[in-house]
Amino acid sequence: MPATLTEKIIRDHLVSGEMQAHAEIAIRIDHTLTQDATGTMACLQFEALGIPRVRTELSVSYVDHNTLQTGFENADDHRYLQSVAARHGIFFSRPGNGICHQVHLERFGVPGKTLLGSDSHTPTAGGLGMLAIGAGGLDVAAAMAGEPFFLNMPAVIGVRLLGELTGWAAAKDVILELLRRLTVKGGVGRVFEYFGPGVATLSVPERATITNMGAELGATSSIFPSDGRTREFLRAQQREDAWRALAADDGAHYAEIIDVDLSAIEPLVARPHMPDQVVPVRELAGLEVDQVCIGSCTNSSLEDLMTVAAVLKGHTVHERTSLVISPGSRQVEEMIARNGALADLLAAGARVLEPACGPCIGMGQAPPSGGTSVRTFNRNFRGRSGTADAGIYLTSPEIAALVALHGQFIDPAGAPTRPTIEPPVTFTVNDGMIIAPPEDGSGVEVIRGPNIRPIPLRGPLPDTLEATVLLKVGDNITTDDIMPAGARVLPLRSNIPAISEFVFSGIDPDFPARARQNSPGLVLGGENYGQGSSREHAALAPMHLGVQAVIAESFARIHKANLVNFGILPLEIAPEDYERLEQGDVLRIEGLRKALMANEPLTATVIGADETIPLTCDLSDREREVALAGGRLNAIRRRRQ
Repeated sequence: MPATLTEKIIRDHLVSGEMQAHAEIAIRIDHTLTQDATGTMACLQFEALGIPRVRTELSVSYVDHNTLQTGFENADDHRYLQSVAARHGIFFSRPGNGICHQVHLERFGVPGKTLLGSDSHTPTAGGLGMLAIGAGGLDVAAAMAGEPFFLNMPAVIGVRLLGELTGWAAAKDVILELLRRLTVKGGVGRVFEYFGPGVATLSVPERATITNMGAELGATSSIFPSDGRTREFLRAQQREDAWRALAADDGAHYAEIIDVDLSAIEPLVARPHMPDQVVPVRELAGLEVDQVCIGSCTNSSLEDLMTVAAVLKGHTVHERTSLVISPGSRQVEEMIARNGALADLLAAGARVLEPACGPCIGMGQAPPSGGTSVRTFNRNFRGRSGTADAGIYLTSPEIAALVALHGQFIDPAGAPTRPTIEPPVTFTVNDGMIIAPPEDGSGVEVIRGPNIRPIPLRGPLPDTLEATVLLKVGDNITTDDIMPAGARVLPLRSNIPAISEFVFSGIDPDFPARARQNSPGLVLGGENYGQGSSREHAALAPMHLGVQAVIAESFARIHKANLVNFGILPLEIAPEDYERLEQGDVLRIEGLRKALMANEPLTATVIGADETIPLTCDLSDREREVALAGGRLNAIRRRRQ
C-alpha cells in the first residue's frame, strides 16, 4: 500500500507493535540529543543503567540553556556533561557553539533517520526529513542505552501547501496559522507531514521554523520531505553525502488533509499568553513595544538574521524599544560577522547575545514591569520571560525588526518591500567547538560538582493510595507552571531536592511546604495538563515532594510519559467529576495494583463525604508494568537483573 513519509520511517525502524492507530509501538532510535537543562539528569540516568558506552549511531550533548554563569552550578554541570560525554561515547557541543536544534540541523541531521531529544522542540530536524521526537530525559537515556522508544502510533495529518509566501509573510506565519486553526491541543497524538507544490518554495531553515513550532500544537512530530532544497542545504553545509530523496508515496492515505494556501498567508502574531492566540499583525497597529527579542531555536538561522539585518540597515532602533538578538549557532554568528550583517545590526542599536537559548528560556533579558515584548520565540506563557506581568507577543523576525524600528506594531502593508535574502552557496564550516569522544573512554574520570545530587527513586506502587488534593488547577497547565525555568531555577536542574522548592511557585508558593506536610498527595488538573516543555523535572520534583498521582481531564503526551517514568499515576477524570473536587479533599483508592494489572477502571472514595469518583488510567501494558514498578529506571533494572 502507498505510505506516508512518516509511515515509511516508522516501518524502517519498527522494533515491536503494529502500525495501527493509537496502538503502542516501539521504534529504534538512530540519534539522540540532550541539552544542559535536561541533559544533566539524562546523563545521571544513563549512568544509573550501567551501560559503558552509548548504543546509538550518534548521541550529542549540547550546552545551550544554562549558559548564564552567576554561580558555580552551571559551570559544574557543563564540566560534568563534558566528562560523561568523553567516557560514554557522546559528542559534546561546547558552550557558545549554539542551540542544539540549530546545530543538529546544520552539522548532524540526516534525512530518514530517527532522532530522540530531551527537548520538546526536537522536531525542528523534521525540516530536514528526519522523524524527530521530543521526550523526557529518562526516555532519551534509555535510547542511548539501546532501548527502543515507545509511543502510540500517531495519526499522520497531511498539510498540503499551495502557492508561495508573498509580501511580509514568513514561515513563522504558516505555523501560527495552524495554531490559530487547531489550538495548542490540536496536534496531540498526531504527526504533521507537509507536502504539495508549496513545499519547494520553502528553504530548509523555513521548514525548520514550521516543524519547530509544531510542538506548540502538541504534535508528536512534524516532517517535510527530503528533496532538492534539502540537498542544496546539505551541500552548502558540506554534507551532501547525507542526503537522500524521501517523500510520501503517490496515493498515500492521510488521516486528515489540511490545505494551506501560502499566497493567502498574511503576517500574524500570537498574543499573550498562549501561542494559539493568533491574530493578524495589522490588528495590533499602534501598540507600543518596550522590547524586541530575535532568536531562539525557532528563528535564529543565518537566513533569519540576514533578513533582520537588511530591514534594519541604515536605521536606528526606536528610542523606546530595546532590541536583543541571539544567533542560533557559532556558524551563524561567524558568518554574519564576516559578511557585514553583524555590523549592520550593531549600527542599528541591536544588542547581540551569545549563540544560546537565552531569553527564550528566561535566562536573562526579562522585560520591564508590565512591559510589552515582541519575540520570535515559540512560547509566550505567562511569566516565562522572567516578568510575571509582561505581555509577550510572538512574531516572525521580519515583523519583529519592523516593530523594533517603529517602537510599535505597524500594519506591514504600509512598509517598504520586504528584502530578499539569497542563501549562501557554501556555509562556513568549523567544527572545532564539537568534541568527538575517544574510542575508549573507560579511563575518563567523571567530574561531579557539589550541586549534582543522586536521582531520587520511588518504591513500587502501593495497593492502597490515600492522598490529599494538594492543588486544583485549570486547563492548559504548562510545565513552566509546574516547574519554572529562568536564571534562578535552571541552575538547580541536577539537584532535585533544591529545585523541588520551586514546584508551582508561580501559582502557589506554598505548594512545596504543603506537599511535604500532606504526603502522599495528588494534583487535580483540567484539560491538556503538562503542555509545553519536555522537562521531566515537572514530574521528578513533584515525585520528590510525595505526589503519587495527577488527576486531570487529559494530559499532554510528553508529560504523561514523564509522570509514568517516575512513578506518578496519570489518572483521568470526567469534567463533571473534576468540578466536584476541591483542594484539601482526601481521596482513597483501594485495590490499585490489581485494577492496574487488569486494566480495570478505578474508584476513588472522597474521605468524609458520601461520594465516589470514577477514574481511568489509560496506559499500555508496558506502561502499567512501569507504573507498578514505581518508574522506568526500576523496571529496566529489574528486567536486566
